Amino acid sequence: MTSKSTGPTSPDEPTPQPPAMPDVNTVTADDITESLKAGFSDFLARPVMSGFFGLFYAVFGLLFVWCLIWLGKIWMIIPAVIAFPLVAPFAAAGLYEMSRRLQRGESFGWGDILTVMANQRKREMGWMAFVTLFILWVWFYQFRAVLVIVLKDASFSDLDGFLNTVFFTPEGWTFLAIGSCVGAFLSAVLFSVTVVGMPILLDRDMDFVSAMITSVRVVRESPVVMLTWAAIIFLTMLLSFAPGFLGLIFTLPILGHTTWHLYQRAVQPAAG
Repeated sequence: MTSKSTGPTSPDEPTPQPPAMPDVNTVTADDITESLKAGFSDFLARPVMSGFFGLFYAVFGLLFVWCLIWLGKIWMIIPAVIAFPLVAPFAAAGLYEMSRRLQRGESFGWGDILTVMANQRKREMGWMAFVTLFILWVWFYQFRAVLVIVLKDASFSDLDGFLNTVFFTPEGWTFLAIGSCVGAFLSAVLFSVTVVGMPILLDRDMDFVSAMITSVRVVRESPVVMLTWAAIIFLTMLLSFAPGFLGLIFTLPILGHTTWHLYQRAVQPAAG
């Protein structure tokens, strides 16, 4: 009796091939300048809708810091403030969609943008959010570990006491030096996998691993320019915190729209 067995795919049946990775371009300082101009133009085209995303982000930041103070977790304020710029690409998903539609000359309303954002939970954006939250968890964990090891038994009954210990004592300087080095590394990793990874997931049917790889390739292709863009984002966001986070109403939307246009310049259009 001859038994049937499942063998390899017939030569007549082509093996499904994974989608090709998109080609990336070399990004220049002019690309950042032109992207900033386009991002500012997008903000002026729909200032109320763009500002809404910035306002939401600012209010969330204020509530988060207030909760940390209320819970007595004073030590978490510094890593939380530093981490805020790192999650901006994820928070800017609605801004990417606005820029995409403005580029195409399409009309849209609140429902259109919010629906697209809600639909991202069914796509790969959720996995990218998981990666982002994991890296942020590592950031908070190492911050706490260094705090315990270096500052030991120091107690922080209020924010002023914590800031005085961190910024005006030798132990605090050591803590800042170690924490800054680790934080800079984690920030570079998170920026590298999200700067293009977030907009490309919104724009194309791509898995999150390929999106992260493409994002890293863009940074590797133009490391100086892309890290300069990272520094611009970071410093702009930190300066926006000074007026009670309210600066984010303007800076977050402009940076979000700009990131979309920079992505368009950094990654070759999809075939077809």
